[in-house]
Amino acid sequence: MIAELGGRLAALAARHGLPSDAAERLERLLLALAREADPPTTVRDPGRAIDLHIADSLAALELDVVRAAGLVADLGAGAGFPGLPLAIALACARVELVESARRKCGVIDRLAEAAGVANARTVTARAEELASHAGRERYDLVTARALARLPVVVEYAAPLLAPGGALVVWRGARDEREERAGDAAAEEVGLSTGTVLRAEPFAGAHSRHLELFTKSAPTPDRFPRRAGIAAKRPLA
Repeated sequence: MIAELGGRLAALAARHGLPSDAAERLERLLLALAREADPPTTVRDPGRAIDLHIADSLAALELDVVRAAGLVADLGAGAGFPGLPLAIALACARVELVESARRKCGVIDRLAEAAGVANARTVTARAEELASHAGRERYDLVTARALARLPVVVEYAAPLLAPGGALVVWRGARDEREERAGDAAAEEVGLSTGTVLRAEPFAGAHSRHLELFTKSAPTPDRFPRRAGIAAKRPLA
């Protein structure tokens, strides 16, 4: 299995033009996840996780704004995806994996250490509290995968993004109503309306999309609203 895994990771590294040591570090990440005693994900088998975690995370590298990012915030980081694979891929970037559960941050820290990911760190905070902890308009890129409804993610991300910065949201099947709600929220918080891009991170993948927003205007000071309000009362 290890030889097959290495071959698949080498192919992913070649597809995305990753650093020379990336495939080996991604393999260490997968094996550490498989050994993890307290994983916050049901997908642990390396044969599945290479597609559903690694390839899916790296799909964002198709976007120039992702490759150009210097400081990245991965909101609701969970088990460390997409933040850890992107940190391995983007050797010159710094990636902050934002997660409110200390237990999950502990898992991410262990996985990062096992894979030798020195340019990533965990931040134990709720997404809507990060601006008060880290400062407003600091990040070139904000990512979110399986975090919340689109208008909620848009509100979380907007105060964090520097002018011209980008939000990338991993989505499943397209939902026009959800997309319209995301666009309405984006207009209120200083982001462009979203651009939806089809993603095919691995053979047989279906109903996968990335939604891209850019910071086009200042975010009003009233955002983000206090913890929990965005989810309870979305902007759209």
